[in-house]
Order: sequence, then C-alpha cells, then structure tokens
Amino acid sequence: MNIPLKRLTFGISLTALASGLGLSAQAQSAAEVLTTYADIAEAGYQDSLTAARRLDGAIDALIAAPSAATLQAARAAWIAARVPYQQTEVFRFGNAIVDDWEGRVNAWPLDEGLIDYVDGAYGGPTDENRLAALNVIAHPAFTLSGKPVDAAKITPKLLQDTLHEADGIEANVATGYHAIEFLLWGQDLNGHAPGAGDRPWTDYAQDDACTHGNCDRRAEYLAAASDLLISDLEWMAAQWAEGAEARTALMADEQAGLSAILTGMGSLSYGEQAGERMRLGLMLNDPEEEHDCFSDNTHNSHYYDGLGVQNVYLGDYVRIDGSLISGPSLSDLVAAENPDLDGEMQSRLSGTMMALGRIKTAAEAGSAYDGMLERGNAAGEALVMGGVNALIAQTRSIERVVAALGAEGIAIEGSDSLDNPSAVFQ
Repeated sequence: MNIPLKRLTFGISLTALASGLGLSAQAQSAAEVLTTYADIAEAGYQDSLTAARRLDGAIDALIAAPSAATLQAARAAWIAARVPYQQTEVFRFGNAIVDDWEGRVNAWPLDEGLIDYVDGAYGGPTDENRLAALNVIAHPAFTLSGKPVDAAKITPKLLQDTLHEADGIEANVATGYHAIEFLLWGQDLNGHAPGAGDRPWTDYAQDDACTHGNCDRRAEYLAAASDLLISDLEWMAAQWAEGAEARTALMADEQAGLSAILTGMGSLSYGEQAGERMRLGLMLNDPEEEHDCFSDNTHNSHYYDGLGVQNVYLGDYVRIDGSLISGPSLSDLVAAENPDLDGEMQSRLSGTMMALGRIKTAAEAGSAYDGMLERGNAAGEALVMGGVNALIAQTRSIERVVAALGAEGIAIEGSDSLDNPSAVFQ
C-alpha cells in the first residue's frame, strides 16, 4: 500500500544487539539467519516472476483468441500469481530497496477510471484527482500538468513514466497486479452482495464483436502492464542474488539485518494488514477497501501475507514447485535466548494463520470478503476481527522479541484504525 502510515516507534531501552545475543560467540549463527532470510526472499521473488510469466502467457492467449475460456484462464493465472508474491510482502518496511520499488507492482487502492471505462455511478474528475476518469484506453491523446501527452501507442514506458502516479497522486495506479486485475475482471458492482467483477470476454474481441469500444487498445494496455510486471519482478529477484544490492545491504551489518527482519514482520502484521487492509474496511463497511477488490481474492491475499511473516520467523518457505527453502532462523536465535518466548511467538503465528484460514475457508465456501465488511454482518465481523486481533497479538509478541534480542532501530508502522479510530471519520 502506498498511503503514508503513522509510524509507531517502540520506546524500549535497547542494548547493543551483539551484547543481547552474545554474538561475539554466535556471529556465524546470526549470519546464517540472515542468509536464510535472503534465500527465502530470492526464492519468493523468483517464484513471483515464474508465476507472472505464466500469467503473461495466459494474457497472450486471451488477446490472440478472446473467449470466455481464455479470459477465465487468465484470471486463474492472476490468482495463482498472487500466492508467491503476497508471501514476499514481509520484505517490505525493513528493506529500503523493496519499499522504493513495491509501489510499481502492488499499489492500491486505485482510481480505475484512469485506465478504462467505468460505471456511471463512479463519477468523473474530482478536486483530489483530475485524472480519476481519464480512461486512457479511450483517449490516445490527453493533457497532463498542462502538457499534451501522445498515448497513441500504449507501452510499458507510457504506463511507468507518464501514467503511474500521474500528477503525484498515489491513486493514479497504472501498473502492477491491480491494474491487470481490473483489466481482467472490471469493476465489482455488487457492493456487499455475492459476485466479483464480470468484465465480458468481448471487451477483447475483434471488430463488431468488440464491446465497450477500443478493444485493441485495451489488449495493448493489458499486454504492456503484463510485460512491465515481468521486468519489475526480474529486477527485484536479481537484487537478492549472491553479491547483489539487497542481499549485500542486508548482510553488511548483522544488527541492522536482524532489525530489518523484525521491522518487516511487525509493520506488515500491525499497521498494514491488521490496520489498513482489515480493520479500516470493517470500520468503514466499505467493499472497496478490500485489497483484491475486483476479483474478490482478498481472503487469499490476507492469508499469504500472514504466511510470509511465519516463513521468515521459522526460516522455511515452500516454493511453487514444491521444494523447500529452509535454514537457521530467527526462531533459533530467540529460542537460544528465551525458549518460552520462542514458543509464544510460534503460537501467535499459528493463531494468526488459523484466524486467516477461517476467513479463507468462509470465502471459498461462498461468503466473500466484501460481504464480511457489510454493516450488521455479525459473523463476517467476527471473522475479520478474529484476524485483526490475532495480528495485533502477534505484533505484541514481536515487540517482546525485539526487547529480548536488544534489537535497535525498530519502527513499526501504525494505523489510525488501530491507534486513533476517531481520526478515521474526521
């Protein structure tokens, strides 16, 4: 998410990490923990790239031979691509290289009218975003910041350098998973009622069979967004290779490296997932406040975000080919310092996965996540709040891990929805 969040800084009196862990005698152990973490990051981004290439193949098939079947295959490939990527979100917050890049691939929420046609109830330009209903697919030329833009050909460069966050507005999301999601599903106009977006396959048909106009340009945009997603993931996967920038920065300072792990775990658990992605939507009773709002895939996004946190603490990651990345972990370091705390942390992680698993199970049984957000849906609220409360409890255990390890520089992202609820409605 690209919205600036309030930072919640832990006011813990911290000793040097080397002293807290006795790392003068265990330096190799700490280095191995960081290596495992980097290995999981590299594998996760490689898997995300592999899945994005499969998605690209399905998109090519849709464009070449539009049909209900090829559209459904592309949608299924998109959902599959989310599984490894969501598990990499735990590498945000603690690694600047990931934070600086992430908005290109997973930014949300978006003003989808920037990209394509929208329902009449969506509205037009607003004071906050004059481009909210630009519909670049229908407009091969437009004006941006007083200057004419030639969009006759929709290319990755146009999306990345001109449209994405145009006018400095974060809701102008033109690239990444969610732009592709919108182009595959269209708007979800069902509110809290059952059903995801239902874009017709004929939006990619040829000649007289084309619906909503500009089918060639819509296909051009979808192909460009897919190509750009692949190139972005190629770049990030390469950063975690041996000797590359992300891995080198992580390994340069063991104290800072372990703090990066804890910062990512805590910030994703608390401010980002429990707060902005779950509690906020429930407070607003707004179906648009779900992460994968066009596809109704939010239950999976929440689940695999939680799994990513568990992966890095335990030092285990199951790749999409079924192979296992496993090695010395943060859990090992905590267990050496305080076995009871390690047991607590593992229990909290299991509790979170159980709570997120209940949401996933309910959604797969027909109770979609946007329906859980409806005012008066007591069962849905209980499911979502079960996840929120588990993530908060998990974060409290992460705080205790921070204190036990004497970690320094830990600043965990907060959220008004958790820290100052009245501000949400101001």
